[in-house]
Order: sequence, then C-alpha cells, then structure tokens
Amino acid sequence: MADRSRNLTVQPPQTPAGAAMIAGPAYATIEARIRQSIAAGALPDGTVLLEGPLAALFGSSRSPVKRALAALEDEGLLSRFDGRGLLVGNKGIPRRVKIVPDMLLLDGEDGISAKSFAWQPHYYDFEREIILRSVFGRARVNELALARHLEVSRTVARDLLIHAREVGIVYKDDGSRWWIVPLDEARFENLYELRILLEPVAMTSAIGRIPDERLDRIEARLLRAQQRFPRLTVGELDLLEADLHIDCLGHGSNPEIAETLKRSHCILVAGKHIQLALGAEARVDPFTGEHLEILAALRAQDPATVRETLVRHLELSAQKAVHRLAAFRSSQKVAELPYILEP
Repeated sequence: MADRSRNLTVQPPQTPAGAAMIAGPAYATIEARIRQSIAAGALPDGTVLLEGPLAALFGSSRSPVKRALAALEDEGLLSRFDGRGLLVGNKGIPRRVKIVPDMLLLDGEDGISAKSFAWQPHYYDFEREIILRSVFGRARVNELALARHLEVSRTVARDLLIHAREVGIVYKDDGSRWWIVPLDEARFENLYELRILLEPVAMTSAIGRIPDERLDRIEARLLRAQQRFPRLTVGELDLLEADLHIDCLGHGSNPEIAETLKRSHCILVAGKHIQLALGAEARVDPFTGEHLEILAALRAQDPATVRETLVRHLELSAQKAVHRLAAFRSSQKVAELPYILEP
C-alpha cells in the first residue's frame, strides 16, 4: 500500500476558452428527457424553454441544462426566436407557459423524478476522486463523511454511491459498508477481454437497428471533436465513448449482452480520468478516427468490417490503457480525502 501521507496533486482539467462546460451524466440525462418529452407531445410545438426553470425542475445547475438545450437545437428539435429562451420545433407560435414536471415526464411510470437529478452535479468530481484512488488499492468509503464533505444530504451521497456501483467502481459488502474496487493491470486486462469477446457480437447485431439520424449525430460530434482535438473536456470524451460503446451497442438484439457489458463501463471512465490526470505526460488518445471507421462500417452494414475495426480499436485501447495506468501509478500519489478510509 502506498504511503498515506502523500497527496495527489492532479488538478481537474480546464475547459478550453470559449467552450461550454459539460456536466457529463446530468447533461446527457436532461437532453434525453427533454427529447423524450418532445417526442411524446408533452412539450408541444411553440413551448418556450428557459434554462432557469428547467434547472429548478431537474434539481441541477444551469450548465447541464444549457448544454442539453444547445444539443437539441443542433438536432433541430429546438429553435431560436425573437425573445428569451428556445422554442420547441420551428413553426409554432411562442407559448410562454409554466413548465411542470408532467411536461417533462417526471414523476411518471418510469420512476424518474426531479429529485433523482440532485446527485448529478456532484458526480463527475466524485467519480474522478474514486477512480484516481482505486489505482492504489482497496479502501473504504464512509457515506456520512462523503455527505459532509460535499455538504449534501445522506440521500444524495447514497445516490452517488449507487450510481458509482452501477459503473463498477465501488461495491457494498454484507455489512452495508462501501468499498472502492481496486483497479490494477489485471482487472483492466480482464475487462478488456470481456469487451473484445462481447462487443463485436452486440455491435454486429445492432447493424440496421440504429436510426440513421442517430448515426448522423454521432458522426457530427466526432468530426467536431477532431477539429478541436486535443482541447476536449472530460464530458466530451465521456460522451464520445458513450455514443459508440453504450448507445450503439444498446441497439443490439440481445439485451443480456448489453447488461453484462455494464460491468466493463468502469474502464471507460477510468481511462478518461487517468488520461487527463496525467496532463502533459500523456497525449489525449486520438480515438475519433477509429470510431469513425466503425461508424462507416455500421452505415455500410458490413458485419465483417464492423467486427474487424471494433476488435482492432479495443486491442489498441487495452494496450494504451495499461501503459497509462502504469505511468499514473509511478508518477502520482495517494489522495487524502476525508471520506476515504484505509482498509
């Protein structure tokens, strides 16, 4: 075990000048929720959407709402008009009505409520701290100390831990104690082996099932990322990875494969945080070209090329991930955090 007295000096990545902050999961979830509400007719054409009221309903800051609205405007689902806010659609007469939870399908049958978003503004920093600590071995996470550290309720702290458990970076033992899952070379190799075995099967079964407009949006995002490379934020890297390895795979015909692959999502987030934490010591992985090759094969509905390009991408990713992990462990130090206890 590394010396507890040493401090982790890595700083959070800086957002490029002029770029909007991306709030990671909060942005993606809010965007999906508004898109679903528009498709269901709960937000009719002409409805005016404002950042402040939406942020209050989702229990988030304005930043993820702003990013979600911008993405939906890019898709053509929202439009500008001569007034404050954004308009649903591009033909309706502006309707300034109070947006209520039902209009966003909150508190609906799927069990999603505004309260479920309260943890999300805190999640990226929490995830980063857990990931960067996990490379130094097993450790306990104290739920009450986490709540006090973040100045949030125990419920919000528990929601953070539950989401982190779904990603595979923490677990709860029989005594209801939370533990960080150690992240070492062996676990990286095991999880990449799982992905190499299952992702090509899931991806080839998704051929023809992914809507063309979805592929268009993913391609446009990749091309924009190439133009700005390497000035990409954590949230942008997260979204680009999720587009291919979660969204596209989720269209596969076998939901059991997608469920099994959730166990490997931790290496997606780990690679991102470790890569950015290394800063000048590690170049941002230019994986966008590899993603575009896989996307082209999906569009061509060529199963053999989909399998070949995806396996090659995963094999290269595995090699780079293990090298970055070793570089991080040799150059960084254990974090001293008030909610993390040595075993």
